[in-house]
Amino acid sequence: MISAGAKRLGWPLVPELPETETIARDLNEMIAGARFRAIEAPRLDVLREADLDAWSDVIAGASVQRVWRRAKLIVLDLSDRDESTSWHIVVQPRFTGGLIVDSGALTETDRAYVCVTWRFADGRALHYRDVRRLGTVALMSPARFAEYSGGLGGEPLDPAFTIVEFSVCVRASRQAIKVTLMDQRRLAGVGNIYANEALWWAGIDPSREAASLSPAEAGALFDALRAVLTASIAARGTSFRDYRDARGERGGFVEQLAAYGRDGQPCRRCHRRLVGTHAIDGRGTVFCPTCQR
Repeated sequence: MISAGAKRLGWPLVPELPETETIARDLNEMIAGARFRAIEAPRLDVLREADLDAWSDVIAGASVQRVWRRAKLIVLDLSDRDESTSWHIVVQPRFTGGLIVDSGALTETDRAYVCVTWRFADGRALHYRDVRRLGTVALMSPARFAEYSGGLGGEPLDPAFTIVEFSVCVRASRQAIKVTLMDQRRLAGVGNIYANEALWWAGIDPSREAASLSPAEAGALFDALRAVLTASIAARGTSFRDYRDARGERGGFVEQLAAYGRDGQPCRRCHRRLVGTHAIDGRGTVFCPTCQR
């Protein structure tokens, strides 16, 4: 239950592209244009790239220009007084990180585990809370962010990321195709849930060497990946444990999952039993041995 005046912005067990995209869009609607007044950090160990004094200097007088997603990251673009982009706040929530927009009515439970608080001139606050403190909150200059972002792979939903680029990217790997899909240096934002789903949709065995895919198979996988990510965003993500959207509601894509979390159940395509394994990458993999080849 989210208290009045608060919006909890969290993630499922493993934050992936659809959930992070949902959160970024919601945050952009809620705080774009808000001007910062101060920053507090009761848990300094989550801060990266700058100490608290440097954060305070940058925050003073800056405002939120926009909030968006890069890979599995939440990025807040800051603008200074002349409205030019100055710095970026980069939040990597990992497993238990979350964001709460506070209008002044948070309960003590809501305030538990707060690591960083940004206070706005309009009286609201944005809290980053993290039970296990495995996530990070970084302050990056435009040059540093460009360098950091440049180390990440292409965005699968970016119209500029073509089927040819995707094919070249995955077919250059000798790893299992599932592992390749989750390699953030090759492809940004895809994790275990959506790698399982895309491979089921495309009818490809997750253990196959990525280099063994034909151009046609790579094309089918590209289409499947884009379709499943788009469908999950439309459903506001997949909820298993902690994830809630900005309205405090669970993501609805769990009802549409065809592979992930369904080991032992009938395949929705051929009706044979799905198989679960941890042999590919140590993560839970679910596939149909009959129709995924």
